[in-house]
Amino acid sequence: MKFTERKRLLFFGLPWTFTKYTITEELITVNSGIIHARENDCYMYKVVDTRLCVSLLERLFGLGTIHCFGGDTTDPVLTIAHVKNAKKIKDFILEASEEERRKKRTLRSQDIGRGGVAPDFQEPVEDDF
Repeated sequence: MKFTERKRLLFFGLPWTFTKYTITEELITVNSGIIHARENDCYMYKVVDTRLCVSLLERLFGLGTIHCFGGDTTDPVLTIAHVKNAKKIKDFILEASEEERRKKRTLRSQDIGRGGVAPDFQEPVEDDF
């Protein structure tokens, strides 16, 4: 499955911007700009979590903004702004990212609430012999 969407203006949801999002099972690609063109890629297995935000104006015009949280160094939070079918795209990203992690056999472990110290970490003990 593949999604190709353009960032849209909030006013009437018209696609008059120069940002294009391409989402496949393996990759999220953001192409932006007309004079200074940029392409930013994020592998799907690096996406850990997503958030869907829909403002009142977005809701009126059938749009939504998706925030993808992950381990990408260029964009730790990748934003897919003002797109149609946002809920369907968000669900697809969650399922595809989990499937890619399974394929690549990557384990994303999170340490929540321990101050960055792994639970089984112990300070090295020096012997005074």
